[in-house]
Amino acid sequence: MSASPLPLLDDQLCFSLYTANIAINRAYKPLLDDMGITYPQYLVLSVLGEQDGSTIGTIADRLALESSTITPPVKRLEQAGLLERRRSKTDERQVHVWLTDAGRALIARSKCLGDTLIERSGMTPKEFQAFNHQVRTFLGALERKD
Repeated sequence: MSASPLPLLDDQLCFSLYTANIAINRAYKPLLDDMGITYPQYLVLSVLGEQDGSTIGTIADRLALESSTITPPVKRLEQAGLLERRRSKTDERQVHVWLTDAGRALIARSKCLGDTLIERSGMTPKEFQAFNHQVRTFLGALERKD
């Protein structure tokens, strides 16, 4: 009895999502370059846009990354004057990260990233939001532990 052949790459969801991620990063790169930040830095700023004053650990959790992965982009963003780090007054082990005015302005400017994706997708904003919801639902199902 022979094993069934592997499906073509284009028929594998994992490959479709992988190449979509690459395409999104390519679309974002010139816009991010113009803003002077990298994609990981953009993600950190986005988390802070949702919840300013988050700890390094909270940012890492929100991005599904390790805290040690978050520290380098946070340091570079601080050097660029887009955020500042402060030790917690109640627990010195915790470092809170706060946006500066320049950081908030850059977040407002970064709206063009999402607009670019919607435009290039050919979807209406409502269709795009529904598609994102489907992807998030799928991700949630994968993350559930039975």
